[in-house]
Amino acid sequence: MTRRSTMPATESPAPVFPTIPPAQVLSRLAALQTASTADLKQQWRELFGKEPPAFNRAYLQSRLAYRIQEIAYGGLKPETRTRLEALGEQLDGGNVVLRRIRADSRPLPGTRLVREYGGVQHVVTVRPDDFEYEGRPYRSLSAIARHITGTRWNGHTFFGLKGRAP
Repeated sequence: MTRRSTMPATESPAPVFPTIPPAQVLSRLAALQTASTADLKQQWRELFGKEPPAFNRAYLQSRLAYRIQEIAYGGLKPETRTRLEALGEQLDGGNVVLRRIRADSRPLPGTRLVREYGGVQHVVTVRPDDFEYEGRPYRSLSAIARHITGTRWNGHTFFGLKGRAP
């Protein structure tokens, strides 16, 4: 007689992740630095139970390092996750577009951005919620760059902010 599974046909079993003893964490983290990309991707499959993303090596290493520690020491407590999510909602008001913008990509309020264009020096002041140029508020640096040049520009690129190390 054959036993039938009680699990519905559409559900797959939950992935089983390896246990990592805390004593092995440091050696595993160190090994990530010298592991081949193929090895990092294999570890990703084992530790996350899915295919690795097509991101660069540094991303894979950093996420694997976190995952190794998470498995060994335990992840965030549910109440900590809930609190972090609530704080995130307060910061971005549930706006998915704002959520995708890195917090450190915007200069601090009070910063003055100076750009010479067409022989004229243009000064923008960063304010908490917008930017001031020629005494007028603008929602974005791109809008200011467009006003100055008459063409579409990425504001961060125009003012020399893109490509800087954080």
